[in-house]
Amino acid sequence: MTNVPVRPLRVAVIGAGPAGVYAADILTKSSEVRDAGLEVSIDLFDQYPAPYGLIRYGVAPDHPRIKGIVNALHKVLDRGDIRFIGNVAYGRDLTLGDFRRLYDAVVFATGAVKDARLEIPGADLEGSFGGADFVSWYDGHPDVPREWPLEAREVAVLGNGNVALDVARMLSKHAEDLLVTEIPDNVYQALRRSPVTDVHVFGRRGPAQIKFTPLELRELSHSRDVDIVLYPEDFEFDEASDEAIRTNNQVKTMVNTLANWIAEEKDTGASRRLHLHFLHNPVRIYDSPQAPGRVAGIRFERMELDGTGNVRGTGEFVDYPVQAVYRAIGYHGSELAELEYDEHRGVIPNDGGRVLDADGNPVPGVYTTGWIKRGPVGLIGHTKGDALETIGCLLEDRDSLPRAEDPDEHAIIALLEERGIEYTTWEGWNELDAHERALGEKFTAESAERGTPVQRERVKVVPRQEMVRISRQNAS
Repeated sequence: MTNVPVRPLRVAVIGAGPAGVYAADILTKSSEVRDAGLEVSIDLFDQYPAPYGLIRYGVAPDHPRIKGIVNALHKVLDRGDIRFIGNVAYGRDLTLGDFRRLYDAVVFATGAVKDARLEIPGADLEGSFGGADFVSWYDGHPDVPREWPLEAREVAVLGNGNVALDVARMLSKHAEDLLVTEIPDNVYQALRRSPVTDVHVFGRRGPAQIKFTPLELRELSHSRDVDIVLYPEDFEFDEASDEAIRTNNQVKTMVNTLANWIAEEKDTGASRRLHLHFLHNPVRIYDSPQAPGRVAGIRFERMELDGTGNVRGTGEFVDYPVQAVYRAIGYHGSELAELEYDEHRGVIPNDGGRVLDADGNPVPGVYTTGWIKRGPVGLIGHTKGDALETIGCLLEDRDSLPRAEDPDEHAIIALLEERGIEYTTWEGWNELDAHERALGEKFTAESAERGTPVQRERVKVVPRQEMVRISRQNAS
């Protein structure tokens, strides 16, 4: 009897951010795969021409720790056992049927990129912006407008998470101090012209309930010519707050940092101020008779802690005159074609990563991981455990997976070329990476010649077609 060779398990991962890369990496390294002598063949897709997802387009460019995460993802993809295929959009260029015909399993890791809605009057006034939209703009996202209306002197940022701090820091920081990062020139030019003097960050709960990380909080004090302003009446603690401070080192560190700031606070005469407010619940964004339809201010109800760490209203209201409001209250996942969708949570309904149909039954061979699986909560590192669970389910199901009709690894490339899709590759990303680094070297040299030296590691290319052109310039 002739032994029939067992072909590799073909898996498509859709989304090349941390969640997708971690899932692909875990699958290649799984002891279950290794011990069973199983081979896997993985293609990692992304709708953008470049990899890294949230790391490239969702995190402020002045975070030093992000470089380490990028380096780790680069090492995974540079091994050569995971094939990157970029500039390919699910639901537009390829359907679920395409993937199921060419792969034994599909893992959706598309993340969450939309702003969560703020359901208060005036949220849609001109000058009311989504924090996620602003992040996409300053990170040089290829599919958002290149211009941003930075016209306000006084700005409100709603939210007490890391994204709110990123938005506030980018709005209050001087543009010249961001030149050492990879911000595109259009972002630098717009921030340089910004007339902002005061940025106010508002949270509903108290200082012991903030969702920042200590690193993010401390970074605020590193901004040049920016005073941090705190308000003693906002510093309220209840029994739950005291317990959190005693038992959680992260909470203790952040409360101590805030307490030190308020004790040492002094007006240095800085040209910009970053205000941190707690126990403020937004109830209305309003315009004015002088500028109807445009943000003129925002009203809050003052809150108080109820003993459990939650808050209740006091019936006291306060108005702040501002000309712009940035809503940074969370992200929301987007619906995906041919899959069920939980509109309330912004996720794909699933059981441990197994995607469910309308009747609550697992869809054979279809999985999900990351924020589109569990919602936009937790830090980047939390997606590793999430991916481990999903890949565990996939491997448990491997003997019952629907087998691909055309599992040849060249079939997907032939299909993309047949449809005229200008896909990009890992080699193409390396070309684009080198090009952006060369732009950084050029800027560094030119700034030194002008007598105003600025060291730049890279300058990000923004237009999609330019990214594709550079990535494909040496394609055969």
